[in-house]
Amino acid sequence: MATDTQDNLPVFFFDIDNCLYSKSKQVHHMMKDLIDNYFRDQLQLDMEDAKTLHKTYYTSYGLAIEGLARYHKIDPLDYNSKVDDALPLDQVLHPDPGLRKLISDIDRTKVRLWLFTNAYVNHGRRVVKLLGIDDLFDGITYCDYTQEILICKPKVEMFEKAMKDASITDRSKCYFVDDSTINCQAAISFGWENTVQKLEPGDPEPSVPAAKHNIHNLEELRALYPEFFKQSN
Repeated sequence: MATDTQDNLPVFFFDIDNCLYSKSKQVHHMMKDLIDNYFRDQLQLDMEDAKTLHKTYYTSYGLAIEGLARYHKIDPLDYNSKVDDALPLDQVLHPDPGLRKLISDIDRTKVRLWLFTNAYVNHGRRVVKLLGIDDLFDGITYCDYTQEILICKPKVEMFEKAMKDASITDRSKCYFVDDSTINCQAAISFGWENTVQKLEPGDPEPSVPAAKHNIHNLEELRALYPEFFKQSN
């Protein structure tokens, strides 16, 4: 729980997947295959229909599991065990010294650091541990698969949950980096003006920006927010 002093500090919310590590790791692709298989096996669909329904639910709700739980009474924890927890993350994610240095160089007397993911807590913690940065954050907001109603980005309720979890009430003191266009757009609409979209190296600049800033590498945060970084000796 944050103290009164900490509550006066800004909070920097970091998305996890495809943000703290590159899409080139193919985690999203591996997850997509497992989700397609889950739709096929659990709903007894052919693969084409499974892929179509997966895409429909993801587009509609931000998470495929929400559609499964809403319309098919699928147990989200069973889904998690067969999808997120089944990912061979230890084969593709490893400690990242550059990322650790970047996060370590943020002055936590000036800003608090918070993880903000649509995944279940198991997956989020597993990823940051494999990246070697699990000790550098003050907390995590995640999609709670144990709840009857699943709340995730880009829903307003998820941003409200993140602020409540991090014990911050001033939206102008919330900073956020995410790779998802719809999540960045939702954050801006919610009043998180200091939102940054993480693009991949080589990605073109979006014709219509979804965030205040676009970056291709998290290292660019040093130049965007020098006030949050420790001064070099």
